[in-house]
Amino acid sequence: MELKTRYMAKDTRYDEMAYFRCGNSGLKLPAVSLGLWHNFGSKDNFDNMREMCFTAFDNGITHFDLANNYGPVYGSAEENFGRILNQDLKAYRDEIIVSTKAGFDMWKGPYGDGGSRKYLLASLDQSLKRLGLDYVDIFYHHRMDPETPLEESMMALNTAVKSGKALYAGISNYDAETTKKAMDILTDLKCPFIINQSRYNIFDRTIEKNGLKHFAAQNGCGIIVFSPLAQGMLTNKYLHGIPADSRIARDGRFLKASDLTEERLKQIRELNEIAQNRGQTLAQMALSWILRDGEVTSVLIGASKPQQIVENLGIIHKTHFTKEELADIECVSGK
Repeated sequence: MELKTRYMAKDTRYDEMAYFRCGNSGLKLPAVSLGLWHNFGSKDNFDNMREMCFTAFDNGITHFDLANNYGPVYGSAEENFGRILNQDLKAYRDEIIVSTKAGFDMWKGPYGDGGSRKYLLASLDQSLKRLGLDYVDIFYHHRMDPETPLEESMMALNTAVKSGKALYAGISNYDAETTKKAMDILTDLKCPFIINQSRYNIFDRTIEKNGLKHFAAQNGCGIIVFSPLAQGMLTNKYLHGIPADSRIARDGRFLKASDLTEERLKQIRELNEIAQNRGQTLAQMALSWILRDGEVTSVLIGASKPQQIVENLGIIHKTHFTKEELADIECVSGK
């Protein structure tokens, strides 16, 4: 049965959340942001989506992260969040950060993918229509596109901002070298570029190895992290096998049973012991670890139910690690 109760945000919503300045900009993001990559599609329960958004905002999560092709089907996450915004959260729009992206495949033909000016600006117009908004707060180019001149993609982001359809520009899945080039272009254009969204977790250290994490911190670029729980591997979900309701069991598109080798399962169990000794769940520790050194602005969590959001918020004031804990995590993860 569809929820009919009018939503009223809690007066205490800002009491516990920590907010960090995004690069050199004036914008602050919550330590924990909500990603709508999964569980906001056309096949998901709309009332559950609403409850997750309410739970997030009631606890100070002001940033909701989308992309044009989040679903499935493509576009459905934006449509569903747009309904929630306009039915329930409209009065709070100026307290909310809405971000979306374009870069991966979205529609058929040569103009529905990549980094061309035609694709990026057309996609943003479509996203705004689905969201029911005049502007988004952050518009990202979702990936590097070697077939399109970087200048063209950056000038499209500049147009998006200068036209008033986005307040800030961002990039996602860009390495350190290309991030520097993008920053230089956007700086010359006087475009407020503030953030790079990248994959990062205890098992995946790519942004450490390619220098992006340190470069961003030293050069005024915010970093927001996706997949901090390694598609669920850094939770207690797989400690005792593969549950019937897990992502692997449902579709195996992003995380496969073959990823859970005996070596990986051993690492997960040992990391879980470290977390328990810290008084945290494995998921909480993995999220705390992301924010441990102040070089990451915000960590994006996904959720399938409101309680998961509440549990993950337990990290906000527990991001300190002892040298021994950090060394143990490095030893177990093999990094």
